[in-house]
Amino acid sequence: MRAAVLKHQGQPLETTELPDPEPQAGQLRLRVKACAVCRTDLHLRDAEIEAGKLPVVLGHQIVGTTDDGLRVGVPWLGWTDGECHFCRSGRENLCQHARFTGRDIDGGFAELTVADERFCLPLPKGVSDEQVAPLLCGGLIGYRAYKLAGDGRRLGLYGFGSAAHMICQVAVYQGWEVYAFTRPADAKTQEFAKALGATWAGGSDLTAPEPLDAAIIFASAGELVPRALKALAPGGTVVCAGIHMTDIPSFPYADLWQERTIRSVANLTRQDGYELLELAPKVPIMTTVTTYGLDQTEEALADLRAGRFEGTAVVIP
Repeated sequence: MRAAVLKHQGQPLETTELPDPEPQAGQLRLRVKACAVCRTDLHLRDAEIEAGKLPVVLGHQIVGTTDDGLRVGVPWLGWTDGECHFCRSGRENLCQHARFTGRDIDGGFAELTVADERFCLPLPKGVSDEQVAPLLCGGLIGYRAYKLAGDGRRLGLYGFGSAAHMICQVAVYQGWEVYAFTRPADAKTQEFAKALGATWAGGSDLTAPEPLDAAIIFASAGELVPRALKALAPGGTVVCAGIHMTDIPSFPYADLWQERTIRSVANLTRQDGYELLELAPKVPIMTTVTTYGLDQTEEALADLRAGRFEGTAVVIP
């Protein structure tokens, strides 16, 4: 099979031939139909997150078909021990022995892959492979962050990329006013946010026009945390949704006072997947995608780094 392989972190992916993977007990072999590109793939490629093994096939938003034709989705969480305190308490996303697709387990930037059958998710019918692929990480991590944001009326989204453009639609569907914060002077993305139902869109250097009940930070810029915290109403929550973020600057205690909170999101659970994939057709979540061939996977990562597309890049092997 052909695959885009990360041989050394900090260096470009190489498209090469690999032996076809053989499923072990409890695994499914999948022919990859689409695999969306995530910022975590970029963090792994750029050595901002340590790879679990090298070489490794990146990609963890996989839409594939089994040998008998069943279409399933494979997310970031690829395996847990099922026995630790976290797994037994419904928090498998925090399993200390977890293995992650495209980091510890070869992922979906390839023609074929294998995956633990227990962690393959059912996909909604009537949605194309490239349209459903972004739900499997950007959508799922965004959804988990959204759930942890709590209840309220006004929601700020800092960084309006893959995850935010999906969660904006969910939040609007469920009655929130969405305030989208983009890179300063990025008028194109601000108009994109408004087209998806955002009440307001502006640069992250601007002050929110109304106090926010919650804010989700999708960008990996730690300096956004104090800005978002300052924009909160009393009792509000800032949720940091990324697996990697630059250092958070110090800020006055007064900005945290009045029961404001800051929390992070780690990974996802299969329950998050079942819930979002059931909800998605009801909204319906419309994903905006730019497709790339397998040979263009490194180009897709470069375009993500530079912010050259709206929504999500999707690799079609």
